[in-house]
Amino acid sequence: MNAFAETMLDVARVRSDFPILEREVHGKPLIYLDNAATSQTPSAVIDTLDDYYRRYNANIHRGLHTLADEATAAYEGTREKVRAWLGAASHREIVFTRGTTEAINLVANSWGRANLRPGDEIIVSLMEHHSNIVPWQMLAEALDVTLKVIPVDERGVLDQAAYRDMLGERTRLVCVNHVSNALGTVNPVAEMARAAHEHGALILVDGAQAVPHQRVDVQALDVDFYAFSGHKAYGPTGVGVLYGREALLEAMPPWQGGGEMISRVSFEKGTVYSEIPHKFEAGTPAIAEVIALGAALDWIADTGIDLMAAWEHHLLERATDKLKAVDGLRMIGTAPDKVSVLSFVVDGAHSQDIGLLIDQLGVAIRTGHHCAQPMLASMGLDATCRASLAAYNTPEEVDAFVEALQKVIAMVR
Repeated sequence: MNAFAETMLDVARVRSDFPILEREVHGKPLIYLDNAATSQTPSAVIDTLDDYYRRYNANIHRGLHTLADEATAAYEGTREKVRAWLGAASHREIVFTRGTTEAINLVANSWGRANLRPGDEIIVSLMEHHSNIVPWQMLAEALDVTLKVIPVDERGVLDQAAYRDMLGERTRLVCVNHVSNALGTVNPVAEMARAAHEHGALILVDGAQAVPHQRVDVQALDVDFYAFSGHKAYGPTGVGVLYGREALLEAMPPWQGGGEMISRVSFEKGTVYSEIPHKFEAGTPAIAEVIALGAALDWIADTGIDLMAAWEHHLLERATDKLKAVDGLRMIGTAPDKVSVLSFVVDGAHSQDIGLLIDQLGVAIRTGHHCAQPMLASMGLDATCRASLAAYNTPEEVDAFVEALQKVIAMVR
């Protein structure tokens, strides 16, 4: 801890950036531990949204007036920030979406429908969020494509031997999360990408839970598609990103039609689409939210992603040790490599009861299936409690959470 203390995150300063952390819930100081669902938003992001609507609210790309120029510059400025953040080769590889879910659906409906044939195979993992399962089920049903599922062991670790055995000449796409939202498991994406490519398959990665917690370099990972959401990375809701290799995006047909994604529309000569990435951004986008996403990435960069990750890991270890000492509590997800997600069940207590009662003590956690029903079902569960940590959480909050949990357990048993 001494070596860590020398580079410890200034948590008091970090917390001062988040106005919502000053509020009380049911007369108790808010302890927010639902960050895997939605992280809170720093003042810099809130101010950016306010500044846009107060000073230069205008549509982008097509206007010639000053406000339109300013909005366009800020919007495209975020595209460059995202490119740098992900280590993409070109801003042309960055497509703005409404979130990870829309990004995955874009790939399914554009690349998938253009390239998959009956008998082809898609590999997904058992630990995927529903947003990385359902679009592929829909596509498989429509195109007579086969889905194969990578199993998960009792620790919440993907079975890599089983994955390698699944790869074959009919494999076209592998879909896997970088970090499990329900377990916190960090998957070996680079290794899985290498194996997929050896069999001529592409790989799509759901990075929604990775981007807020660690550095991501899509070129080093050697992935073909990578998606994440703004609201899990200290940014606003309603905005996300799809990274795709330039050659893949160039060859993919548009998914949605409308304004902005066209170069020319004619009844006589048909429609000519815009260049990438704009051919995938039909209609007026979430302009303010995209610009604010850039502010969120700036905030993470200024705070220090490595410091944030180290601090969160410190909190994770503290919380794990304390939860293991709670009588009747069983941790779900004990992978050796994981981020700050703690899922658990308690003997004789329903997760929903725990969630409702602990809220009365000012603690916000998530309960339910976490959009990961297949994996929980494989473990004989229909729900867990999930506490997920962020850079603004503190050891004192961890201790208060465990103390509140023990009070609730005593009440429900």
